[in-house]
Amino acid sequence: MWGVIPAAGQGSRIQPLAFSKELLPVGSRREGGVERPCAVGEYLCERMIGAGADKICFVVSPGKSDIMEYFGGFYGEAFLAYAVQPEPKGLCDAIFRAVPLVADDEPVLVGLPDTIWLPEDGFAALPDGVLSFLLFPVANPGAFDAVATDETGRVLAIEVKSPRASTYWIWGAFKMNGRILRDLEALWRRRDCRDEFIGTLVNAWIAEGGAATSVRAGEAYVDVGTFEGWRAAIAMLAERAAPDGAGPAPAMRGAPGGRPFAVLGRASPVHSQGGPA
Repeated sequence: MWGVIPAAGQGSRIQPLAFSKELLPVGSRREGGVERPCAVGEYLCERMIGAGADKICFVVSPGKSDIMEYFGGFYGEAFLAYAVQPEPKGLCDAIFRAVPLVADDEPVLVGLPDTIWLPEDGFAALPDGVLSFLLFPVANPGAFDAVATDETGRVLAIEVKSPRASTYWIWGAFKMNGRILRDLEALWRRRDCRDEFIGTLVNAWIAEGGAATSVRAGEAYVDVGTFEGWRAAIAMLAERAAPDGAGPAPAMRGAPGGRPFAVLGRASPVHSQGGPA
């Protein structure tokens, strides 16, 4: 199983940094009895490996060699590969840089490396063999890509950063196989590679008869791309590590770009605001 991590963004919302935003320290973990900072990108690696990924491809820009220096060739038991996005042409372009590596029948997990979300095993809720999205409830869906579905979870449309979003549920990660990844890339090329966001491409996929499903299994989601989000992520991890919390902070090695910050709460508090479901 492959994990694809698009990490080519410049992180302009949280600059200036002396390193790539995916290496921003968030929380800590113990290694050999010594506590050390944990880079935000490690959390997504953990979640992918926990779901069965044994190969992970980071897609980086030419100036982000520090990611390769930090992660090296392996993360836990997972082999790491790197692909380069020569120019900043959006999320679709970045994800499709991994296409040559993936066999048709291999499952593929995709997530954003500047986010931390719960539950840690969220990928496990996504079915095999279909394009499926892991959904999280948010208070400000217009800042994200909201996902409109029917009662069975079938995706009807993805509302890309719409100020009039019809739902509080947004996608935070997704899964497919290599064949679907190639079909999406082929559609993207037929559309002259004009889709920057995965949402507009999936809408075109659905309009042509393609299918996508979703699972509302997400509980909390933090975009660490701003200082406000960085503080919220630290607070969330501290709560998880508290003696009366749900458990230790989820970061032990080996176990969508351009998104404004939002903390996603449990589903019931979100819906108590009286907004649309």
